[in-house]
Amino acid sequence: MRTGRRGIAVALFAVVLFGLLAPLLPLGSATEVQGPPFAAASGAHPLGTDFLGRDTLARVAAGGQTLIMQALTATATVSVVGVLLGAVTGMTTRRWSAVPLRILDGLSALPPLFILLLLASGTPGNDLVVVVAIVAVTTPFSVRVLREATRQVYETAFARVARARGDSVLQRLRHDILPGITEAMWADAGVRFVAAVQLAATAGFLGLTAGAPAANWGRMVRENVVGVGINPLPVLVPAALIIALALGFTLLIDRLSARTGADIGAAAGA
Repeated sequence: MRTGRRGIAVALFAVVLFGLLAPLLPLGSATEVQGPPFAAASGAHPLGTDFLGRDTLARVAAGGQTLIMQALTATATVSVVGVLLGAVTGMTTRRWSAVPLRILDGLSALPPLFILLLLASGTPGNDLVVVVAIVAVTTPFSVRVLREATRQVYETAFARVARARGDSVLQRLRHDILPGITEAMWADAGVRFVAAVQLAATAGFLGLTAGAPAANWGRMVRENVVGVGINPLPVLVPAALIIALALGFTLLIDRLSARTGADIGAAAGA
């Protein structure tokens, strides 16, 4: 069991490390034509060439950094906002606390792809706007999950004692609430990362990220699908790396959910 967890962690770390650092490797140009379109794998081109005859390995190496950075940035932002709003609204029963929840509920009712297209299509090729769209789509679910976790801690005996003792809100937040929801925070961050990877890959597939000739794993799948019968590697390799990212975090989330005794992924609804 422990070996399995280590294997997952090592595989996930390797994919993330490859995506972030591979652009620094001396693999040649990712934009220059190197041969005929969809050439088979060879010594000169271990993954063959893409639909324009560019080296597939060089483009795979250059195409993951933006996607991973978008997912990590969006996940960090959503986690901070989710913890703050979730904890604050979970620690009070006053009417004003329902206002941000109703606004987020309205936002969560919109289809994620609609929000992504609405924001990103207005400024095509802007990677930062894609991050903003991912944050807008996933924040409502994070707030809901962490608010519920906060409410459960808020009603425990030691939290009631702290309130009766007259501890301030910040003291209770620091010493009672945050330590009590730590595992839920990590599990929720894992779910948000998976959603962020999916949305970032979708944005790349739809051409909403930095335009050609910049490489992107999502756009590589769309660009090369016409030649999948000739050389499938330009489609299969970036798709497999995207799946490895999402699957690795999904497995880690399952472990965290088992430890917390709650199905965070199901509660998140995303």
